[in-house]
Order: sequence, then C-alpha cells, then structure tokens
Amino acid sequence: MLNRLEILERAAQLTAGDRDTVHGSAEKNFERVAALWSAYLDIELSAHDVAVLQALFKIARIKGNPQHGDNWIDMSGYGALGGEIAGAKP
Repeated sequence: MLNRLEILERAAQLTAGDRDTVHGSAEKNFERVAALWSAYLDIELSAHDVAVLQALFKIARIKGNPQHGDNWIDMSGYGALGGEIAGAKP
C-alpha cells in the first residue's frame, strides 16, 4: 500500500528523472501525440489536452482496479506534466 507521499515521490522520479533522455521532451512528445489525435478526430487538441486525456485513461483503469498503484502514480505524473506544459501558476 502506497501513501500519498510515496505516490508523489514516485511520480516525480518518473517525470523528472531520465524521462527526457529516454523519451525526449514531454512537451514535444505530447505535441506530436496531439497532432496525431487531432488529425484522427478532426478536432484541435493541445499538448496539455494529451496530459488530461492520459490522466482520464488512468482514471478509467483505476475504476477497474483501484488497488493498482501504478495508475495512481501515472495519473499524478500526467497532472504534473500537464500543469507544467500549460504554464500553471499558483
């Protein structure tokens, strides 16, 4: 069982660690995904929309198995990346 700090720390490790080295910039990656999804859906999506939609995907998985910790961690990570991409302010 993970506590809230463990969830956030793991999400931070995954999003702030070597993620950019392995996968490239999250913002650039999300922009590419947004362009592909936009073309497929015939609507305009942004990079931060990708983060929101990925978080919703994790929420759907949580509904099926709320005890699976990775979904909570990933949802937190997508929230952090989306907030940064959107330029969230306190």
